[in-house]
Amino acid sequence: MLVEETLFGRRDKVQVAIDRLRAFEPTEGYYLAFSGGKDSQAVYHLCREAEVKFDAHYSLTTVDPPEVIYFMREHYPDVAVEHPGITMWDLIVKKGMPPTRIARYCCDRLKEHSGQGRFVITGVRWSESARRKNGWGVLELNSHSSARVKLMNDNDEARRLVESCVMKSMHTLNPIIDWREEDVWEYLNSRGVPHCCLYDEGYSRIGCIGCPLAGAKQMKKEFARYPKYEQAYLRAFDRMLQARIDNGKPYKKWHCGQDVMDWWLSENRPAHPDEQLSLYDTRR
Repeated sequence: MLVEETLFGRRDKVQVAIDRLRAFEPTEGYYLAFSGGKDSQAVYHLCREAEVKFDAHYSLTTVDPPEVIYFMREHYPDVAVEHPGITMWDLIVKKGMPPTRIARYCCDRLKEHSGQGRFVITGVRWSESARRKNGWGVLELNSHSSARVKLMNDNDEARRLVESCVMKSMHTLNPIIDWREEDVWEYLNSRGVPHCCLYDEGYSRIGCIGCPLAGAKQMKKEFARYPKYEQAYLRAFDRMLQARIDNGKPYKKWHCGQDVMDWWLSENRPAHPDEQLSLYDTRR
């Protein structure tokens, strides 16, 4: 619930989020990393309620669900669309491997460069896990260290209310980091805010089509819905394999794009012996 009783009295999560936005508002205004999903929608409307200065930006990945694009055009025409300068298909060829849960080069290249030099706000929330409140504080200025670099759309228990990244020269505020999913829906519905139709069709997330973070089952569901995107991935995998042959680094067990796709969509994906050589080589 958005209003809850605690040992310290009533806590209004909406007011807390508004207070957070007002407390850290920069002179030039916030840079809202907008995804078209429910969480970034909530932050967008909280900014309006808080009356803080902000401008919203959507990072186009070239594998975006069409429904999300149409939804934003209709309901959020003020959101600026940022183009990545490279398509997912060309990026796969360049990296020489498909994106995986570990090698998330697509997020870093297609989404994470926006907002550099700005105070970014996101709809990131802590995961619903037993570890999410294991002593971590809600306020941290996190400079770059040997720890894993967090991506802007990561939802895990190590996220902070305020973060700082030296590499990207930006600070990040996650004003609804402690909200639950039901809190987000309660907030949007109580204010009559429309949402993307994909949520009504059983989608719990509306990220990139074919995102490996969604899992093989969801990826198959998405390709059944968007077969042209599956074909585009297959063509990219074929080009990727040919590029590796041309560079003298052919895969031993992948001979065509379908071989790559079958491995990529495997429910219990085995570690591909050829992949081990390039799994972490994603800086090219």
